[in-house]
Amino acid sequence: MKTFQEKVLAIVKKIPKGRTLTYREVAKRAGSPGAYRAVGNILSKNYDPKIFCHRVIRSDGKIGGYNRGVKKKIKLLKQEKFL
Repeated sequence: MKTFQEKVLAIVKKIPKGRTLTYREVAKRAGSPGAYRAVGNILSKNYDPKIFCHRVIRSDGKIGGYNRGVKKKIKLLKQEKFL
């Protein structure tokens, strides 16, 4: 059985280019709808380039944090034609 962290990383890894999910959506898909802060915490510690953390945004539409810097997150989203 996968841990919550493993589920979160697997979900985020599958977000297609040019698309985003919110922290809340990721938590819900991972089976714990109220654990959206935990999703952010998990992603803040991820440095695997195959897991697209920059594609996870806040529910209010704001960018949210990124462990490589918010400017880098914005740049990546612009490159993918999301912003």
